[in-house]
Parts: sequence; C-alpha cells; structure tokens
Amino acid sequence: MLFRYICLIFLLIGATTYHAVAQERRLTGIIADSTDNTALIGVSVVLQQANDSTRRRGVVTDIDGRFTFTNVTPGRYVLHYSYIGYTTRQRAVSIREPDTDLGTITLAPGVTTLKGVEIKGAAIQVEQKGDTLQYNANAFKTNRDAVAEDLIGKMPGITVDNTGVKAQGEAVQQVLVDGKVFFGDDANLALKNLPAEIIDKIEVFDRLSEQSQFTGFDDGNTRKTINIVTKKGRNNGQFGRIYAGLGEDGRYTAGGNINSFSGERKLSLVGLSNNINQQNFSNEDLLGVSSSSGGGGGRGGRGGRGGGGGNNFAVGQQSGISTTHSAGLNYADRWGKKTEFTGSYFFNTADNENLTDLNRKYITEQDSGLVYREMSRSNSRNYNHRINARIEHTIDTANSLVITPRLSFQTNDARSSLQGDYTANNTSLESHLTNRNRSDNSGYNLGNSILYRHRFSKRGRSFSVNLNTQASDRDGNSELYSLNEYANGDTPQLIDQQSDQHTKSYTVSSDVSYTEPISRFGQVQLNYTPSYTRSTTDKETYNLGDGGEYNNLDTALTNTFENSYISHQGGASYRFNNRKLSAMTGVNFQYSHLQSDQEFPYAFSVDRSFQRLLPRAMLNYRFSQTENIRIMYRTSTNAPSVSQLQNVIDNRNPLFLRTGNPDLAQDFTHSLTVRYGRSNTEKSTSLLFLLSGSFISDYITNAAYIATEDETVNGVFLSRGTQLSYPVNISGYRNARALFTYGTPLSTLKVNLNVNTGVNYNRIPALINQAKNLANNYALSQGVVLSSNISENFDFTLSYNANYTIVKNTLQKQSDNNYFNQVSSLRLNWIFLKHFVFTTTANNTLYRGLSAEYDQSIWFWNAGLGYKFLKNDALEVKLNAYDILNNNNSISRDITETYIEDRQTNVLNRYFLLTLTYTLRNFKA
Repeated sequence: MLFRYICLIFLLIGATTYHAVAQERRLTGIIADSTDNTALIGVSVVLQQANDSTRRRGVVTDIDGRFTFTNVTPGRYVLHYSYIGYTTRQRAVSIREPDTDLGTITLAPGVTTLKGVEIKGAAIQVEQKGDTLQYNANAFKTNRDAVAEDLIGKMPGITVDNTGVKAQGEAVQQVLVDGKVFFGDDANLALKNLPAEIIDKIEVFDRLSEQSQFTGFDDGNTRKTINIVTKKGRNNGQFGRIYAGLGEDGRYTAGGNINSFSGERKLSLVGLSNNINQQNFSNEDLLGVSSSSGGGGGRGGRGGRGGGGGNNFAVGQQSGISTTHSAGLNYADRWGKKTEFTGSYFFNTADNENLTDLNRKYITEQDSGLVYREMSRSNSRNYNHRINARIEHTIDTANSLVITPRLSFQTNDARSSLQGDYTANNTSLESHLTNRNRSDNSGYNLGNSILYRHRFSKRGRSFSVNLNTQASDRDGNSELYSLNEYANGDTPQLIDQQSDQHTKSYTVSSDVSYTEPISRFGQVQLNYTPSYTRSTTDKETYNLGDGGEYNNLDTALTNTFENSYISHQGGASYRFNNRKLSAMTGVNFQYSHLQSDQEFPYAFSVDRSFQRLLPRAMLNYRFSQTENIRIMYRTSTNAPSVSQLQNVIDNRNPLFLRTGNPDLAQDFTHSLTVRYGRSNTEKSTSLLFLLSGSFISDYITNAAYIATEDETVNGVFLSRGTQLSYPVNISGYRNARALFTYGTPLSTLKVNLNVNTGVNYNRIPALINQAKNLANNYALSQGVVLSSNISENFDFTLSYNANYTIVKNTLQKQSDNNYFNQVSSLRLNWIFLKHFVFTTTANNTLYRGLSAEYDQSIWFWNAGLGYKFLKNDALEVKLNAYDILNNNNSISRDITETYIEDRQTNVLNRYFLLTLTYTLRNFKA
C-alpha cells in the first residue's frame, strides 16, 4: 500500500506542475557514421542563435552518440557538427515544442589529399575528459597479434597482473565494447579475446547504475569499467583467431575466437580446450559450492597470468594443474529503432589437481608458538553455465524500459586428503591428523532487474522504478573420515560421517526515485528502497552406526535454520551541476529488521531491529578539460549472511572447527575517496593521485579459541590443540590507501614510461582466546613499466614491482614480521625477415623474510619461434618452450587477523608445444 501511495503522490506532482513548464525547451539528437550507422562518441555539437553568432553553446556526444541541449529559448538556431576525420555539417533548427528530437544525424568520412607533403606528429596518448580517462590506442605500439590485454598493459594508470586488471588503483569489474555489455560482467573475456588492432580508444570511468545514469544522481553503486571503442573500418567484418597445439607428455591446447561485426550487430564466439592451465575467462565460484581441504578453509594460493590466444604463452605461476573446456557466445544488436539487445551464454568445465604445502602460525596472547603444518591433495571438477541478457526498449521520447535477466547453474565435485601436524613452541608435536573429504554440490542463481524510466517535459524532472529479484538454491552431500592422534598417547579421535545440506534464498527489492529541478543548476532527488531477503538451510549429519550404516544422527552437526532481513531506506539528495562543478549531498534513513529462527536441535529465535542515518556526499571539480578532482564520501551497512548466523559446526578439518553466531549485528561503514587526475595532451603525460580510507564499526570478524586442554567452549567440546572459530562484531577496523601513477613517453628511446607508487594500511580486529588482537599490516609498493613504442615488428614490455610489508600485532610480538617481495618481467615479440616471429617472456619472483624454505628467487622463462605464411601472413606454425629453466613454483603469503600463513602449491613445469594458428582478417572498407 505504501508503494501505491508514493506512486500516486508522484503522479499528482507531475500532473499539477506540467503546465508550469511551457517555456522550457530541450533539443536532442544522435550523431552516427553515414557508412555503417554506428554512433560517434565525442562529436562537437554547437548550437548558435541564427540572428546572433556570438551567442552559442556547445556539447559533445556521449557513449551512445547522443547530444542534449537544455534550457533552450524558443527561436531559430543553427547547429554545427564537427568530428576529426569527418566532413563538418550544419543545419537550421526551429525550436518551438517543449521537446525537439532531431533523430539520427549522419556524418560522412572526410577525404583530404596532400601531394608532396608528409606530416609527422606524436599521437595524443591520454586525455582526462571529465570523469573519464581516455587513451588513444594508436599511440601505443603493439605487435599485430596482440590482444586487448596486451595493449592496456602499456597504458599509464592500468596494471595487468596475476590478480586481474586494475585501473586507477581499482579492480576492473566490467568491460564494454562500443558501450555495450560483452559477456555479462566477465572482464577477462573481452580483454583476452579481442585483438588490439581493432581498438581505437580505451575509456576508463566509474559506471553508475542504470537508474543513476538516468537520474544523474550517483547512488554509490558504481563499478570500475573499461569501454573499448573500435576503429572505423575495423568494426565491420569478420576477424578472429583459431589455434591448436600438441606437446610432450600429452600436453595440448586448442581454441580461438571468431567475431562478426556489422554496424550495431556484433556476434562473438569463443572457446578453448587444454590441459596447460589456460583460461580466457574469470574463474568465478558463482555459488560458493567449491570446497577447500586446507586447515579450516584457508585461502588458495595466487596464480600467474594466463595467455589469451594461441600465440601467447598460456602458463604462468599458477596453483595446481587444470584441464579446462569452455565455449561462449555473445550477441548484440539493435532491433528496429526502439529496442537494443545484448545477450551471452558461457559454459566451462575445469578439472583441477592441487598439491599444497602450508605452514600457518597462529597469534595468541601466550607466547606458545602455535604452528599448524599441512600437506594436502585435492581434486575437483566444476561445471558452470552462465546466461546474461539486457533489453532496452524505448517506448517513446519520455518512457523507456530496461530488463536485465541473468541465470547461472553450477555443479562441483571435490575430493581431498591431508596430513596435518599441530605443534606448540615450534617443536613439540601435539597431534597428527589424517583427513579425507568428499563433497558433491549443485545449485543455481537466478536474478532479474526491471527498470521503468519516465522523463517529464520539464528538464530535470523524472520518475523511475527499479524492481529486482534474486533467488538461489543449493544442494550438497559430503563424506568425512578423520583420525586425530595425540602425541601424549591419549585416545585417538575418530570421525566417520555423512552429511546432506539444502540452502535456499530469495530477495525482492525495489528502488523508487523522483527528481525535481529547483534552479537552473540544482536538482533534488527523493528515493525509497524497500528490500526483503529470506534464507533457509537444513543440514543433517549422520555418524557411522551399528551394522555399517550411517544412521546415528549427530545433533551437534544437524540444524534447521531460517533467516529473514527486511530493510526500508528512504531519503533526499541535492545535486548542483554546472560547467566546472558537480556536487551532491544527501542523507537516507534506514530501518532494518533481522529475524532468525532455529527449529532443531533446539528452538530459539533472534529478533533485532536497527536504525541508521546514512549520509553521503560527492564533489567533482573540473579545473579544465584535462584536469579534475573527485571526492566521494559514502556510508553503508552490511547484514550478516545466513552461514554466519547459523549455529552449526563445520568440521571438515576437526582440528579447525567453524560455527556461526546468531547474535551478530550488521556492521556500519564510512568510506572516503579522493581522486585527482591531470593529463597534458601536448606532452602526452598523465598523472593520477588516489587517496582512500574507510573504517567500520561493529565489524564482522573472527573470534578464535585454541584449547590448551580438553574443554567445552560455547557448547562445543574441544580436545587439546583444537581451534574453534566463529564470527563476532568488533569495532576498530581501519583501512587507508594512497596511490600515485605517472606516465610519459620517452621519445628519444621510443618507449613509454609508467611509474606507480603505493602505500597501504589495514587494521583488522579479532578475538584470540578472548583477548583482542589488532592485526596491523603496512605495505609499501613501487612499480615501473617500460613499454616499447617502436613498431609492431618489435614490441616489448619490461616491468618491475616491489612490495615491502610490515606486520605488527598487539598480541604475541614474535609474530611480527617484515618481508619483501619483488617481481620483474619481460615480454618480447619480434618479427624479423618478414615472416619469422620470436616471442619470449621471462619472470623473476623474489621472496625475502618469510622462512628458509619459502625465501626463494624463482626464474620462469618461456620462448617460442614461429613462421608466418599464406596471404596476409594468416597462418603461423610455432614451437613454444615453457618453463625452460624447469624452475616454476607457486608461493604465497596470507596475513589475517588470527594467523600468518605461507603456502606452496604444485605447478606445471617444463614442456614443449607445437602450435598452428590461423588469423582471420576480413574487414569491409
């Protein structure tokens, strides 16, 4: 009923104020290429009064080629359109109606012939355009077979490493192609499959939510996004690459990508099959169904960067050995004049074998030197199906509808075994664990978003409703055999059991927004966001009973639990926007209600309510077209998940028990970000400074209790040396970060220099044996990248990155540790004698300050020699050698609030591969 009343009020407001805006005028249109009707981004559009040439205003077209003039006085005007490489046009326009839409206006490519004149000049590398950082791909030389990932790795402010792609210090969450979604939210698929030669521009920006893009109000739901703008003449035709290779010991690889672009219609097919750890997609654990054999579910080791095509090296310093098969389809098109569609389907299956050696040192109040050492082996098979779509339908000039459905289905089968030793004082063996696990899980995620948008005749007045639904379902069964033997001769502890678990969750939420202009540059937004989430989980665990049947119900590991979370959030915001300054301030009031009910093994309920004021503010000041500063302050809450609330024991590793906490409260976060950017188009230099920080009250963290003798804690029996971990709320979380990046060309050397310097600080609170520990982590980083700008025949990138980490804890000072890590790498592609290709990558990873067996200097070297033939060098045969020094290794360190862990995993070592690659280039003029 409340929602109906709000809608009725908004409609009454619109009806009563409609006639008051008769003198407001708006002029819109779309600029497109006359040859293929694709939208042109950044076209300069000038509106000039017909009887006074001194009175003129200018705008540029956005990512969809659209331009908009507001507050236009009725009368006669002349519109001028100009764009580099296109013929300049002008036309007379008469403004009388409240909303004048000129439709699609085409510009024809311009042709100029200069006889006997050669013009040389440095291409502009990067420009700061408001909130968008735009890179000119032509200013960065890459080899002809390079992919988008190779190209952006040369650009200042963008880093590509084994953790993914980061821009302006933040992880890239989405990649667009000509403003359209490409394979959903999977950034890797575009970057690893699209060839660099088709790219004209790379745009980096914080993408607002669909609703915020319409209203102009930043609701804080931004995602770091890269938009790939394709070249004219390279976005119309068929292109791609197909490859296959065989090697010793059964190593193989096959795959490729085929793209067919024609104006608005874009079709892409990708696929691969190999057993050399190569993947061209993001390895998403969509449902959280994959299991970990490590001590209580520790983090996995870091992996190295994989290759994206048959011509690139596919093996980095990755954890485990995987066999992967995947295939995907992406389709985008405009249906008629009113409907745009983007959709994709992707499937992958991966078999992974992982051998792990980890050493975990715990932080306790007593100086007892508690250490856990584990050797484990795990095998897993994972299947993923992902479907994403986006349909945008323009009902008329004032109304539009955006529908975004998504579906993912996953199964995961895992087997693991481990041998673990728990020691005290670094020498005294407490216990030895033998553990075997099996788990089979399956489930799905289903979601949909329906956004209705209405724009009133009065400029700045709008109404929008966004309805979101999401549902997930997971089924799993597992087997556990565990034998814990004590060094002092105590009776061994044996566990032999089977479990079944079913978890369901669904969420329904809405976001209603109304905006109203209150001055020439001011606008007010009213918003209301209700949300309802319900989760249920049912777990049954049976121990091995008499007669060899699993019929003995273990009540401590059996649980039936329901949880519901209701949130109402509403408030108001004010936005000011002119040519130089854009500012927003607002506050929301949030009321939330958390209710949890347990039926078995004993009944209890949790019923809690929370009230919060959530202020937010944003300021963006444009000193010039190439220099701006952006300041963002946000607050948010985070409700505990059903797994954190559920009071049931996870005993996959009986030495490390986990359980939930039904008394958890939601946390409250304050975050502040300051970003300053400046570019010099004449010198092709760019500078970025980022400062961010956050602190969280009632932070959801871990409490760990390590039993020094047999005892019962929170109703759970712990044998000596066993650890119990459960979530608690503790204030005191802090995070701060500073990042400086600078890029400039060194024209005399024909290289680009990119420098980045960073400082990070984290403070994570925790309880360890009832004592509060503050884990302080300081990190200093320095990176340098030198990339060639010589020619596509000689392309190299040389990089160096060093990190120095200082770890300090308020408990057990001997756990404090300083360590150093550096990574140096070279990537070289050289085409010589017209058809021969030499490629090589070399990496050195150095660790100092870990421990004797983990302090290593690891060299990883690949090289290949190929020959290109056929027309346009379309076919290449190549012999690749991987890990020539047979020295590949994978080492990582994890620092948490309760322990410091060093981990080493198995990797692929030296092998050779003979690869045949066919490159398709069929572009229409």
